[in-house]
Parts: sequence; C-alpha cells; structure tokens
Amino acid sequence: MLNITATRQAIKKRFKRKKSPAAPPVDCDVLIVGAGLAGIGMACQLQQRKPKKKVSKQAKTPPFIVLEKRSDLGGTWDLFTYPGIRSDSDALTFGYSFRPWLDHRMLAAGEDIKSYIADTAREFGITEHIRYQHEVQQLSWSSHDQQWSATIKNHVSGEVSTLTANFVVGATGYYDYEQGYQPHFEKEEDFQGQIVHPQHWNNVDYHDKKVVIIGSGATAMTLLPAMVNEDDGQCVQHVTMLQRSPTYVASVPGDDYALEWLSAKFSPLSKQQAYTLLRARNVLRQQGVYQFAAHAPKVLKALLTYGVKRELKGSGVAVDHFVPAYNPWDERLCAVPDGDLFNTLHSKRAGVVTDQISHFTKTGIMLESGKHLDADIIVTATGLKLQMLGGASLYIDGQPVKVGARMTYKAVLVEDVPNMAVMFGYINASWTLKVDLASQYIVRLLDYMQTHRYQVAVPQAETKREKVQVQSDTVMGALSAGYIKRAQDELPKQGDRYPWHVTNNYVSDRIMLKHRKIKDDWLRFSR
Repeated sequence: MLNITATRQAIKKRFKRKKSPAAPPVDCDVLIVGAGLAGIGMACQLQQRKPKKKVSKQAKTPPFIVLEKRSDLGGTWDLFTYPGIRSDSDALTFGYSFRPWLDHRMLAAGEDIKSYIADTAREFGITEHIRYQHEVQQLSWSSHDQQWSATIKNHVSGEVSTLTANFVVGATGYYDYEQGYQPHFEKEEDFQGQIVHPQHWNNVDYHDKKVVIIGSGATAMTLLPAMVNEDDGQCVQHVTMLQRSPTYVASVPGDDYALEWLSAKFSPLSKQQAYTLLRARNVLRQQGVYQFAAHAPKVLKALLTYGVKRELKGSGVAVDHFVPAYNPWDERLCAVPDGDLFNTLHSKRAGVVTDQISHFTKTGIMLESGKHLDADIIVTATGLKLQMLGGASLYIDGQPVKVGARMTYKAVLVEDVPNMAVMFGYINASWTLKVDLASQYIVRLLDYMQTHRYQVAVPQAETKREKVQVQSDTVMGALSAGYIKRAQDELPKQGDRYPWHVTNNYVSDRIMLKHRKIKDDWLRFSR
C-alpha cells in the first residue's frame, strides 16, 4: 500500500505543471493618459467597476492612475479659451450616459463643459487619482514582464520617472495641444498688427479693432458672432470671416426644454428616465441626418441651402458663401444656435468673403481677386495639427511602433499592440457617445481577462480562414477635411470588414461594444 502511494506521488510530481513565474508588481492596473472628456469618463467607468475577485490587503495596487500633462483637467475645454467656444453637438448626447447633463442649453458653452467634467470627477472620486503636469513621453511593452512601462516627465520638478501598468488607455484626443496648424502666408512678416491662432488665444484685446478670421470651420463660425456680441464688454469695429471655400451650416434651437416638459407632463417619469428617452431621440436624429446625407445628398443639400437663404434674407450676403461644392458630411456639418452666425451677418459689423489669399500687407490681407481686407488682428482659425498619444513614442519589446501604420479593432484597440486602447469619438455625432461605449467595452474586456486569468489581449488581423485588408480611410472615416488629410500617416487605419471597419453608427457600435462576446477569432489572449 505504501509503495502504491509513493508511486502515485512520484508520478504526480513528475508530470505536475510548473507554475508560470509571477510577473513583476505594477504601479497600477490601468494607466489612463489624459484627463479630458474621454479620460475622466474612462476613470469613472473603472471606479464603478466591481472586480470579480477580492484583492488581498497586502496587494494595494491602485486600480487606475490618470496622468495629465496640463495643470488642470478638461482637455480641449481647458485649452481653448477664445470667445464663444462651445460644443458642436447637443448637450444631451454630449454628457456622459452615467451622469445626465440637465442643462436646457442646446450647444453647451466651453466653460460649462469644463465645469461638468470637473464636477463629474469630484462626484465619482476621480480627482485624487489624477497626477497633473505629468507628461508621458514613452510607452514600452515588455512581453517578458507582460506589462507596460511609461516614461514620465514631471513638469513641476523636472524629474523623469517610470511607472508600470498592466493596461494602458490613451485618452489624449487626436491633436497636438502645443501648437495648432498654422500655414505660412506670403509676406506675413510684413503685417504690423497681431496674428493669433485660436489655440493660443490668451485674452486678446479686440475691442474696436478690425479683425479678419481666416477659416470656415466651427471655430471661425463661433468666433464671428462672439466678437460682435457686446455682453462681455468687447466688440469689434468690424470682423470678416475669410474662407477659401464654403462650409455647410445649419441653424439649431439654442435651447431645448423637452426634458423639463417631459418630466412634468408625465409625472411618474423621473428626470433620469426622461433624459434617457431624449438622449435616444437625439442619437437617432443625428444618425438619421447622417444616413440621409449618405443616401440622398442632393436632397439634403437643397434643404440646407433653403435654410441658409431664409436666414440671410435681407442681409445682402450671398447664399453662395454657404453652398460648398462637396456633398453634406463629406466634411463635418457646422451647427449654429438660433442662427447666431446669420443674425450677425445682418449687422454692419460683420461680413464673409470667399476668396484666396495672395499675400499679407502691413495693414491686412491682399486677396487674389485684388480686394484688400484691412485688419488690426488676423485670427488664423486654420485647424489642428494631429498627434497620437499626446506625442508619446510607442515601443514593443524595444521596437518602435507607428500607430498610424496599424489598423484599429472595434475603433478601440490597435492591431498587434497588447493591452492598449486608444479612445476616439464620432465624427458625425457627439464625441462622448463613442468614448462612453469604448469605456464600457474596456471594462468588459478587463473583467473577461480577470475571470479567465488572462494577462494579455492583443488584436491580430489574420486568422486561419481570413485576413483583413487595410483601407486608406483612417479611424476618423472618409472625411475630406484638411486636418484629416494632413494627418493621414498619424491616425490608425481601418480594415475592410467587421470588426475592423469603422461604421460611425451608434446603434451598431452599441451592439458590438456592449453586447457582442468579448472573445472572437481576431482577439488573442494569453496567460
């Protein structure tokens, strides 16, 4: 009997599977880079996460850390301070799904958005997890240690340190915060006035000045009426929006009191329930307009042109300034609250010119048509300079990785990059809608990995049966906007099939990110 027992023990010992060596301890489970709208939303989702296993008292690894290279949270809404800055999508869908935006203002002001983000961070206990003025300069993945190592510069002390994490979420947005896109104009050094980019506004004094705004995007269309508005004590002598080509513009109501009406009309309905219904309404409306543009562009173009004609009637401004040669949603459509842009063009203080710049002069801009625009201040609302991961370099096992050369999986993960998500919003709807879904997906992925004791998840674009073909379109879709074209090599690409193809469709994305199974043929896991 003793011999049999000894034999069994010897066999067990011989064939017993060796335990994998434990990975080195990490400084946090999830490292979030950026404390803007996406980063705070991601942190809130992690804060609400309920881990499936209890962590021992000895293992006090923080669930997440947020690194922000600026001195305050808010991202875009902390950086931009030019007059009139606001969202370009409705507040009901711009707010987080888990914390309703209950303001009746349709397009929220920039300072209100920043306050909303800050209030959310405080309410969910995120503030204490944020390390300000900490810039991530490099992210390096080690397959041996199965973890990320971030090289960080503390801009207060000047020290450079390293922080390790199991998973990284890039929530830095898609543009360079240090500098906007500023093309060089012929003889611009001759101009004796002030040249300013909206990204570096810094309390510009434009009172009783002649101003020319170069650009035709949302920034230019926000600045023009704001600079004529006398409420803040400043008002231009005259402002001209100088555009190379027109942009589609639609007037939307400045206020939406449907939330109050619905919750009052149906008293059993709480504000949260009313918010959910109206948010769904606005999502469907956004998607409907986008699909309408895709399937009946000529009809939508006619409707938008008709709307502009009505708004400009009696102003003396030609409708041609707002009728582009391209179809609606080939570039982003601009929304203006209560037609404020058009109302301003009825005044003698504002105008719009469609022309090409020949060169700058001492006193303004000479156009190719021979017309001269006098200016004391020239605002170059010429767009953004795009950048990934806040400028941090990316390495896997010592080899540099160019994100712009990789495809995006479900518009959240990056091809062949382990344990990393990069947050992108929608081009045709509120940015928050998509980052909300992406955050929920990341939490689902982390829970799945924890349940099955996986350490690594990496999307790969080839299986035994099929291979994804990379497309020329980036994760931002087929927008023909200049800033997208300029950054073709910076942004991750999309593939020719699900789940590598970017649909920019909230309904299908909601199904894919919230309800589809985590494990599929493309996502590979390892212990």
